[in-house]
Amino acid sequence: MTRPDTPTLNRIAGPSDLKGLSDNELSQLAGELRSEVISAVSETGGHLGSSLGVVELSVAIHAVFNTPFDKLVWDVGHQCYPHKILTGRRDRIRTLRQKDGLSGFTKRSESEFDPFGAAHSSTSISAALGFAVGRDMGRPTGDAIAVIGDGSISAGMAYEALNNAGHEGRRLFVILNDNEMSIAPPVGAMSKYLSGLYASPQGAAIEAMSESFEALLPGPFREGARRARQLVTGAAGASGTLFEELGFSYIGPIDGHDMDQLLPVLRAARARATGPVLIHCCTVKGKGYAPAESSADKYHGVAKFDVISGTQKKSAPNAPAYTKVFGQALTQAAEADSRIVAVTAAMPSGTGLDIMAKRFPARVFDVGIAEQHGVTFAAGMAASGMRPFCAIYSTFLQRGYDQVVHDVALQKLPVRFAIDRAGLVGADGATHAGAFDIGYLANLPGFVVMAAGDEAELQHMVATAAAFDEGPIAFRYPRGEGAGVEMSEQGQELEIGKGRILREGSSVAILSYGAHLSECLRAAEDLDAKGISTTVADARFAKPLDTQLIGQLARHHEVLITVEQGATGGFGALVLHHLADHGALDRGLRIRTMTLPDTFIDHASPADMYEAAGLSARHIAQKATEALGVVSLPVGQASA
Repeated sequence: MTRPDTPTLNRIAGPSDLKGLSDNELSQLAGELRSEVISAVSETGGHLGSSLGVVELSVAIHAVFNTPFDKLVWDVGHQCYPHKILTGRRDRIRTLRQKDGLSGFTKRSESEFDPFGAAHSSTSISAALGFAVGRDMGRPTGDAIAVIGDGSISAGMAYEALNNAGHEGRRLFVILNDNEMSIAPPVGAMSKYLSGLYASPQGAAIEAMSESFEALLPGPFREGARRARQLVTGAAGASGTLFEELGFSYIGPIDGHDMDQLLPVLRAARARATGPVLIHCCTVKGKGYAPAESSADKYHGVAKFDVISGTQKKSAPNAPAYTKVFGQALTQAAEADSRIVAVTAAMPSGTGLDIMAKRFPARVFDVGIAEQHGVTFAAGMAASGMRPFCAIYSTFLQRGYDQVVHDVALQKLPVRFAIDRAGLVGADGATHAGAFDIGYLANLPGFVVMAAGDEAELQHMVATAAAFDEGPIAFRYPRGEGAGVEMSEQGQELEIGKGRILREGSSVAILSYGAHLSECLRAAEDLDAKGISTTVADARFAKPLDTQLIGQLARHHEVLITVEQGATGGFGALVLHHLADHGALDRGLRIRTMTLPDTFIDHASPADMYEAAGLSARHIAQKATEALGVVSLPVGQASA
C-alpha cells in the first residue's frame, strides 16, 4: 500500500518539534497528518471521522501549549489518533486497536502525553479541573486543557464539572469541539482581528475576545454564526452566554479547521487567562476525506477500508448479529403491543433500536449521553403503565447504576434492560468490556436477570421481558454474530427461572450462563472424544436460579463447572452460594467456576481475549479433566 508523502510530519518526533515551525508550516503539517491518519486507519480500522475532525486542533494545541507538562485531556479519547502520531507514537500507529498494539483511546500507561485515560464520555472537564487544583496546590503540572465534543458536553456530568469549575474560578481551558454546527469560511477581517488580539503588547482583556465575533463576518454568514453561538450556549436574548453565567469566559464560535483562527485564539487565551475559559470551535467530522464527509455516520467507526474508494472490507456474516436480532424482535413485539417503548443513550444503531425507530419513530427515545437520566426516564414510563425497554451497553449501564438501584429496583418498576456488548468486545478493549453487569444486577432484590445462550434465545428473552410486569428484568447478549442456530418466526415466553439441558452425560456437567454456550458445547465434544461423558446445560437465568436444575446436575455428576462471560462474583458465585447453603458441597461434589480473570484485559480480537482469559473450549475441557484427576499428556506422548 502506498504511504502518503509527509515531509513536514517526518520532522516531528514529538510536540517540542512543533515549536520551531512557522504558522504556514503548521498548516502544512495538519494536511500531512490528516493523510497519515487516513492511511493508518485504512489498515487497522477504528474511529476515523472523529479523528479527522480534530487534526488542526491537535496540531494547534501541541504547538501552543507545553505538553506533557501542560495536561491535555481528550474527552472519550476516540478522536486521539492525530494526537498519538504527534506524541511519539507514529511508528506504532498501524498497530492501533490490535493485540499488543496502541489503544484506540487515551491510556495513561501508554504515554506521558496521555495524562488521563478515557473511553466513556463527559469526564474531561472534571479531570482537567483536578489537574488545575493539583497545579495550584504545588504539584509539578502546568495548564489543563479539556477537549470535549458537543455530544459529550450535553451530559449531566459535564455540566456538574462546568458549574464546579466556574465556582472555583481557577485557570482552566475547555475547548468545545462542535461538529454539529457549521460556521462560515474564514474571512480576512476575522483572521486579522484575532491575530491582532495576540500581537498587541497590551491587548484586550480576554473577555473582549468573546465579543463582536459575529460582527466581523460578512452578512450572509453573520446570522448562521449567531445561531451557532446561541444554540450551543442557550443564550438567545440573554445578556451573557450560559458558560459566562457559570463563570467561564466564552470565546467563539471559531472555525476549528482554520489555523489562522485557532493559533491566535489559543495563544491569546494562554497568555491572558486568569480563570476558566471555554473556546467554541466548529469542526466537521470526517473533514478532508470525501467518503467520510458524505457518509451518514461520517465514518465514526470503520473496518479496514480502501483509501481511494472508501469501501470498507467487512466480511460477510455467517449468522445474524445479536444486535440486529434484538432490534427485529423488539420491533415485532412493539407491533403487537402499543405500550412497548424504547430508550437509548446516544446509541440507536449500536443497540439496534434504529430498526424499531424506522417503524415506530414516536416510541423510540434517544436521550443523548445521559444514562442516568435514561434509566429514570424509563422508570417513569414504567410507572405510567408503559412497557419500556432500556437498551444500553453493559459498560455504559454502569454509569446509571444508582438509578437502577433506587429508581427501578427499589420501586419494583418493570423496566426491561437490554444489555448489549456483554463480555469481551475486542478492539475497544477493557474500557468497553461488559464484565460486571451479572454481579451488579443479580444482587438487587426483585430483579430477574437473564443471559442469551444464542440468538434464538435472545429472541425468546425479548418476548419474555415484554410480557413481564412484576418488576425489573434484564437480559444480556454479546457483540457480533450469533451461533448460527435455527430461528423461530417469533420469540416465545420462557418460564421465569428455568434453564434447559442441551446434551446429557454422566460424569461432567457444564452449566453455561450466556453466549459462551457454543464454547461449552465444543468442550463437551472434546471431552466425549476422550471418553468423558459430559452434560451441557444452559442456565438462562442468574436470578432466580434454576435450583432444581442445579441440584440435579450436582447429584448426578462428579464434576460441575459453571461458565460465564463475566467477572468473579457473578453467576458462578450465586451457584456456589446456593450449593453451600443446601449442603451440596458436603458430599464431595467437585465444582469449578470459570469467569473472566480479576484483571482488565487489553484489546485484541475477542477470540484472543477469551484465550487470554482462560475461557476457550480448550480451557473448559482442561478444567474438567483436572477436576476429575485425569492427567492431560502432551500431544504424541503415550502413558507408561
